[in-house]
Amino acid sequence: MNFYEANEIVKYTHKISELAKIAAANNNIETDMYEKYDVKRGLRDKNGKGVLCGLTEISEVTSWENKEGVRTPVPGVLCYRGYNVKDIVRNCIKEQRFGFEETVYLLLFGKLPNEKELCEFCELLSDFRQVPKNFVRDVIMKSPSKDMMNMLARCVLNLYSYDPDPDNVSLTNVLRQSLQLIAQLPMISAYSYRSYRYYNTNDGSLVIHKPIGEYSTAQNILHILRKDSSFTDLEAKVLDVCLILHADHGGGNASTFTTHLATSTGTDTYSSMAASLGSLKGPKHGGANIKVMHMFENIKENVKNFSEKNVYDYVRKILNKKAFDRTGLVYGIGHAVYSVSDPRAEVLKIYAGKLAAEKGREEEFNLYNTVAKAASELLCEQKNLSKPVTPNVDFYSGFVYSMLNLPDALYTPLFAVARIAGWSAHRMEELVCGGKIIRPAYECVIDRRDYVPISKR
Repeated sequence: MNFYEANEIVKYTHKISELAKIAAANNNIETDMYEKYDVKRGLRDKNGKGVLCGLTEISEVTSWENKEGVRTPVPGVLCYRGYNVKDIVRNCIKEQRFGFEETVYLLLFGKLPNEKELCEFCELLSDFRQVPKNFVRDVIMKSPSKDMMNMLARCVLNLYSYDPDPDNVSLTNVLRQSLQLIAQLPMISAYSYRSYRYYNTNDGSLVIHKPIGEYSTAQNILHILRKDSSFTDLEAKVLDVCLILHADHGGGNASTFTTHLATSTGTDTYSSMAASLGSLKGPKHGGANIKVMHMFENIKENVKNFSEKNVYDYVRKILNKKAFDRTGLVYGIGHAVYSVSDPRAEVLKIYAGKLAAEKGREEEFNLYNTVAKAASELLCEQKNLSKPVTPNVDFYSGFVYSMLNLPDALYTPLFAVARIAGWSAHRMEELVCGGKIIRPAYECVIDRRDYVPISKR
């Protein structure tokens, strides 16, 4: 009997539903129990601050300052190895060059490369971009999934079989594996999408381009995804900025913490990265920008014209759970760490505006800004907040990807394409500085019981 056939699964739906109710009834811990045992749910305190459980030199997320003993919110700052990410983006744009590869070098090796080092590093990534022979045919095209993140995880795990020394966790070997994955994940993402389109949509064409050696990561992504391989310099530069901004975000975010956790067990690089991909897939982490896009589609369908009054009225309905998905959430507004502003959103807003001008989508860009303003003011009014609630990076990233004609199925994979640089840096840091398996404690709060023979139950 094939349980993977839909008609076979239906037979067991009722029984499994009943078993699920039993499981739910016997897995119910009351909220006050967490307070009783002083448990930091989600490894965060009551104020949302993460519980300190590790040290890192890779990146820093700052949103508060201690002023005369008082924890005071300040505009958010994101630094890679001590360098402000805004300065990295600003200087790469000023010098009219791509910056993601430099960012990868910085995260991995802890220093900014000189021209010679960067050139040699880009050549190394270029050499590593080509996936193993027949990998596209034998792995990517063999069983395409309806979800790109699952395809990426499967592809990464399959690369284990092509590696002559997969389980060696020496720093040299892990660095080699990491560089190959950083170089190949953009190609695997693009190829996976082309395969998905071919098998799951009405698009009967299957175009597979090989990477171009002298192209940057951003250029190669656009080259491989587009049938005619054409793109503007601004398109490639804006995608490059997106990759820089998503490359890392401290050691405590879910997918990066997963990297530390998996690495601490001594597992291989491919298993560690696949675990991080699975963590990133979650809509509370990597899939948030898709929710923003769906929200804006709903706004455009229901707001007749984008006057400030009409937009404010509809955002108020969303907040009052009378519109969109009726959760009361304005997606892309606010952040778990940043309290005053998300520096990534501030940078991306600038380039979203430039791209909107090139694409003739200024009206839509203005709508985004109006929704951000409305949500901030209405949330402050509704929740009696003393400080504004501002957009996070997900608020603009989906809009940028849509202007680049990138399919929403690739929004989270593109996040992974960038973040694997940070995962690799954190994996090496854990190998060098860790040494202990990460093993937090859980308090068991059920009473002990005597075993009852089955005949007396």
